[in-house]
Amino acid sequence: MSEIKMRHYPSFSNEDVEVSDKNTVFQGFFRIERYKLRHKLFAGGWSNWMQREIFERGHAVAVLPYHPASDQLVLVEQFRAGAGATSKSPWLLEVIAGMVADGETMPEVARRESKEEAGLELAELTPMLSYLSSPGGTTERIQLYFAQLKQLPTEGIFGLSDEHEDIRVHVVSREQALQWLAQGVIDNAATVIALQWLALHYEQLKTRW
Repeated sequence: MSEIKMRHYPSFSNEDVEVSDKNTVFQGFFRIERYKLRHKLFAGGWSNWMQREIFERGHAVAVLPYHPASDQLVLVEQFRAGAGATSKSPWLLEVIAGMVADGETMPEVARRESKEEAGLELAELTPMLSYLSSPGGTTERIQLYFAQLKQLPTEGIFGLSDEHEDIRVHVVSREQALQWLAQGVIDNAATVIALQWLALHYEQLKTRW
C-alpha cells in the first residue's frame, strides 16, 4: 500500500502578506477598500506589488429552519438585484439570512432575522459550517445554522418595510427542496450549501429528535 504524502496547509499565514497602502475608494450602502500589497511565493521570494479592490459588506448569518414532525423546511423568496444578470428571474428561493450588526452574536442574528423575515421563533440552533462567500473580492464570512422548529410554520409575507424587504415565506417538504436543489432551481450559495449539509447529516440529526 502506497503511503499518502501529508502536505502542510496552509503554506503561509497573514504574516506573509505585506500591505503598503489601504484607502477607501467608495462608501455607500457598502464600502470598497483599495489595497497595495504583495505576498510570499510558493517558489520562494515575494510577488510584485499589486493593487486589489476589496468589497467590504460585513459578515452574515444564514438559517435553515426545519420542522421534524412534518419533515418540512422554511425557505424565503425575495428580490435580489444582482441575480437578474444571469437568472430568468431576480426573485430567489433562499434560506433566511442577515448581516451581523456591531455587538451581536451569531445566534442572536439567527433568531432576529428568523423573526423579521419569517415570523419564526427558533428552538434548537445547530451550527452547520462557516465559509468565505467570495474571498478573491470580499472579506465576508457566512455562518450557517440549522434550526429546529417545534411548531408548524405558516406561509405569509414578512420583512421590514424600512429596509425595503418584501419576503414571501414558503413551507416545503425536505424532499421537494432537495429536488429543487438537484434540478438547479435553487442556485444561491448559502441555500445550496445548507441543503447539501442537511442531505449529508439528516440521518445523524434524526437520532436527536
